[in-house]
Amino acid sequence: MREYRQNGDVGALLDRVKAAVREAPAEALGPAVAPHMDLPEVVIPVYERIVETSPLEAQPMVVLANAYWLTGRGADVVGRLAERAKSVNDGNRGAWHLWALAEPDPRARMERWRAVTQRFPADQLARAALADNAASVAGAEHDPLALDLAVETFEGLWAEASRDEERQALEETITKLKGWKL
Repeated sequence: MREYRQNGDVGALLDRVKAAVREAPAEALGPAVAPHMDLPEVVIPVYERIVETSPLEAQPMVVLANAYWLTGRGADVVGRLAERAKSVNDGNRGAWHLWALAEPDPRARMERWRAVTQRFPADQLARAALADNAASVAGAEHDPLALDLAVETFEGLWAEASRDEERQALEETITKLKGWKL
């Protein structure tokens, strides 16, 4: 890894990682890659093997889908893997988040984020994503219902905000959205 971090030779790194993945027992792979989770080029081949050998575990699928997302692998691949992870463990929030993120249609993505917030009502990140996506749909489609959803969701986040900076940013956003004329 040190050599890769110095010279950036992705091809050599991938060759080494793939060889290690073939030779190592599957149960040793997760702990071995843990210090390198910031490198999708390492995570992907390792977690492809982990997912292959552990098809009933959602978290490895989520890790792999996230690495795919970070490398631009495509919404279809990420979405299918997230869907699979959700079917294995419908309580895995990461799977739900990636499922929502992977939807390419803005309105459908907004509805997916709504489903995530219904499944996990305390998930502030999902609620922020719902509000943001609703604002995007409202602006793009001149949809007053989507605008109302955005404002209502941001207001809910404002009510829970614990830091002054959060409250101020949310207040500014809410004020701007309330000023929109659709």
